[in-house]
Amino acid sequence: VEVVESGGGLVQEGGSLRLSCAASGSFTSINGMGWYRQTPGNERELVATIANNGRTNYAHSVEGRFTISRGNAENTVFLQMNSLKSEDTAVYYCNFDVSGSSWSYDYWGQGTQVTVSS
Repeated sequence: VEVVESGGGLVQEGGSLRLSCAASGSFTSINGMGWYRQTPGNERELVATIANNGRTNYAHSVEGRFTISRGNAENTVFLQMNSLKSEDTAVYYCNFDVSGSSWSYDYWGQGTQVTVSS
């Protein structure tokens, strides 16, 4: 299973970015998807997740500014980031929790850099 993110870049404070992520490969179902971020010297932290039933969960720091959504294709997920702040600068990682007939596993993308300039 391969997970690939896109859409990162440089944006000024107050601006917007939309991250995209797609999973490809052999699996039976997707249990959940999410976005995480990491800055140098810090642990990876949750940004937003969306479960198979559509239920979403957000970090308090991004609530009301970020929106996670699924694409029309089940294997895609987006993160719309509005009102960006300098503290949102990080490498953003996409995560897919997928299952096969007798297994389940978390797969991660390679990360995409988001830089918010003040």
